[in-house]
Amino acid sequence: MRTRTAAGAAMLLVFALAGCGGEEGAPSREKPPAKANPSVDCTDESLEQAEWMENCAGDSEGAGTDGAPPVDETVHVLGEPALTVGDEGVGVLEMTPTTVVFAKESDGGAPAKDVFVVVTVKKRPTTAAPADESSPMGPGGWQWKAPDGQALGEGDGESYNVVLGDFNTSGAIQPGSFVWDAEAFDLTAAQAKGGTLVYVDGEGTAHQWKMPEQDAGPHVAEVKKDLSTVG
Repeated sequence: MRTRTAAGAAMLLVFALAGCGGEEGAPSREKPPAKANPSVDCTDESLEQAEWMENCAGDSEGAGTDGAPPVDETVHVLGEPALTVGDEGVGVLEMTPTTVVFAKESDGGAPAKDVFVVVTVKKRPTTAAPADESSPMGPGGWQWKAPDGQALGEGDGESYNVVLGDFNTSGAIQPGSFVWDAEAFDLTAAQAKGGTLVYVDGEGTAHQWKMPEQDAGPHVAEVKKDLSTVG
């Protein structure tokens, strides 16, 4: 009886081991990470930011399984700061969009679509080291998300010609200081109304601010003066 019992136990052990091996060999049900579009050269520095995000973000470290960057679920409003990781993961920048202006022209130049949307941003390092904002080739940088979900890059269309003297900076920001900058977008009326400002930081996280549908904020007059659209 002991011999038969031992043999039975051995058989059960074999079946159990075989079952474990079967589970290891079973196909995974997890969705594989999205791949970059092979027809797009993601190293091409002439790519528009929106095109890069659509076709190349799936290869980015930290990107979500659908190829989009992870999103900070908090949707801020104009004037609220957000702590963001600096370019290449170095330092922390507090980003505070403060004013939005909708303009039909900039220094006499018209948008390719309907309207320029200009947002002023206060940028302040909160760490002991200099910090720079993320690059669109990182991926990173600023976008405008239209109500239908379309992402539009800062600098697209004619918005690259929008330069504000009082809100214009570049390069790393030194600790203990802050700078004023502005982000400009060339949009249709439908894209501009009810849009969301998005910033993708150096860690690939998207931060969001719901934008008003009309001029708002403490620097409206200064921005309009820079745009030469007063009156």
